[in-house]
This record gives sequence, C-alpha cells and structure tokens, in this order.
Amino acid sequence: MEVYLDNNSTTPIDPKVKDVYIQTIEKYGNVNVIYNKGIETRALLNEAYDKMYAAINASDEDDIIVTSSTTEGNNIVIKTFLHAFLKGSPKNHVISTVAEHSSIKSPLKYCKDMGMEVTYIGTDSKGLVKLDELEAAITDKTALISVLIASNETGAIQDIKAISAIAKKHGVYFHSDGAQAIGKMAVDVQDLGVDYFTWSAHKFHGPKGVGGIFVKAGVPYTPLIHGAKNVMGGKRAGSLYNNGVAAMATAMEIANINLSFFDHTTRALRDYLEEELLKIPDTKSYVPKEHRLKNLVAMSFRGIEGEAMLWDMNMNTIYLSTGSSCSSEDLESSAVVEALGEKTEIANATVMFALSKFTTKEQIDYVLEKVKATVERLRGISMTYAKQEAFSVHLH
Repeated sequence: MEVYLDNNSTTPIDPKVKDVYIQTIEKYGNVNVIYNKGIETRALLNEAYDKMYAAINASDEDDIIVTSSTTEGNNIVIKTFLHAFLKGSPKNHVISTVAEHSSIKSPLKYCKDMGMEVTYIGTDSKGLVKLDELEAAITDKTALISVLIASNETGAIQDIKAISAIAKKHGVYFHSDGAQAIGKMAVDVQDLGVDYFTWSAHKFHGPKGVGGIFVKAGVPYTPLIHGAKNVMGGKRAGSLYNNGVAAMATAMEIANINLSFFDHTTRALRDYLEEELLKIPDTKSYVPKEHRLKNLVAMSFRGIEGEAMLWDMNMNTIYLSTGSSCSSEDLESSAVVEALGEKTEIANATVMFALSKFTTKEQIDYVLEKVKATVERLRGISMTYAKQEAFSVHLH
C-alpha cells in the first residue's frame, strides 16, 4: 500500500481538475486577437477569472494576477516595496515572522542586503504570532507587514483579521502568504482585510506551475516580470498558461465545495492518527488542534532523527516530510518548531503527517502499524534516546 501524507508540500491533482487541464489544452489561441481561436480562449479565461474571484470573494475593483507560484507572488509583493525604497521612499522597514516560508525569508534577506530593515516577530508555544510584539515593532518607516495565514510545518493558523486591523491602524500595507489556506479553510479576502494574498494551485489538488496573487484595489504594485502591456494590464508579462489557469480555477471551486468534507472527515482521520501516535511513549504533537490546520499532525519522537523516520517510512511506501517542503534536503533543525520553545535536537526530529481529502482510514491504520514498528526499531539502535532530555514544550 502506498500512502501519501505530504499534502502540505504538494498534492495529487484532482481527477476532475485533470480532465479540465487536458481538455483545455485545445484552447491555445492568442487572447489578444479577434479571430475565433482567440475569442474561445478569452471566454475560457473569463470564466476561470470569475471562478477565482468568487472563490476568495474578491471585488470587481481588485486584481487577481496569475503567477507561476506562491513564491513568485511573495517576491512581487516584497519587491514592490523594495523598488519604492530604491526610488527614494523613506519607508524602508518590513515586519514578518519566524514562522514564514523560505519564499518570504529569502526575498526579505535580499531586501536587507539592498539596505532595507527587516524585523522578525516570534511566536508563542501555540505557534501564534505575538500581536503586542508585532504592533510594538511598527515604526514610521514600516512599509509592509507579511504574515502567513498558516504554517506548512506546524499548521498554526494566525489571526489574520487581528493583524490586518493592526496594520490598518498604523497605515501599513499587509500581505498574507495563503499557500496553506485554500482547500483547508474558507478564504474571504475582504473579511480577512488583506491588501495582498498569494497562493499556488498545486497545494489544493491543482497543477504545478500556476498560482495567483490578490491585489486590493489602489495598493502599490510593481511588476516583477516586464514585457507586453496587453497581458494582465501590464502587471505580469508573458503568455498566459491557459489550461493551467482553467484547471486552477476549477481546483479553487472544488476546494470550496469540499470544505465541509475536509472539516469533518479529514479532520476526524487526523485526530485519530494523532491520538494513536501519542500512545507511543515519548512522543509529542505541536500546536493545539483548535489553532491548527485540520489535516496536519507535527510530531516528534524522542531519540529519533526525522530523516531516519522518513527513510524507514519510504521503505514502507509511506511518504512524509520534515521541515519546509522546499528544503527537505536541508538537515538543519526547524526554526519554526524551535520558535515554539523546543530544543534544537528535538526540532530536528519533527515529522509532518499531512492528510488530504483522498486519505482513507485503511491508509492511516497502515501508517500507524509501520510507525510503531519503526519507532521501536530506531530507538533500539539509538545512541541518544536513553540520554536525551525530555521535551521542552508541554505535551498537548
């Protein structure tokens, strides 16, 4: 049996989305011309845009710009404010958090290298951003606050509405990396109060290579990719990925339809998996369930390296991850888990079990059987298990 439990990294394409993806390959006409092939493609994209606007409740005045990924969208937002700074704006400060993905931290490092200031706010033991610390960090030079809506590593869900209110109170623009949101929770950009919101289709059973960025009407925006101005109003140049856009829009629509199933069935399976894993001695999960994505268990097994667990699971055709999905070969400990108050050696042993709507009870039972056997085997040969100190953070 194969069991894929790395669904916060990437997801298998939904069969209905795959059908749309394949069928719409035939819609290849240039959208900017008036012949029939172009008219057909324009109609396809107009329908896709209608679905995307509805999926996140964007208003007609707002922009949704198609990108290649959340990473591209995050770079667009951050470098919009870098460009303003380089052109003379006194606003040279960005606030973010220690829980961010590398697609935020890397462009922020670039901004810092170019002369901007960056402040990273910590999280509490529940993985939540310290709102008082965030507000205290705002200065008259703060241009942007960027806080992800949910962590791919711990699943901690941030209070985006509260952070948005703080940003607005101080006249600061606010961006949220929404890669882990669509398909796992209802997303209403107007209710959240964000100025920018980014996502990737492959996180919610869409194709890879296509994503989007919501840009609220009237907020600053500088294109990252320059070229023809007749594509997306000059906000992102390059020919549109027609069938990818159509498939992404369908995936967004299906994700919202499936939310009830996800909230109940997937969550119940997650809870069952977590409760059974916690029966193994010296194990611990992170972030209380009420503050966490409904599909995720982040678990540490004392005395066992995360990479060793992943290798054993791989040999049993069970696919998990440690740390950020985009840096799985990086053996450094998880800064996100350390921010919860955990010791480095334990943070390095944290394993993520991320379910999807396709995960079954039979699969979870198989995983439990193999994890228990693996823990017993690895602890039996571990040189550190007997000597390693107890966990830093209280068991949940």
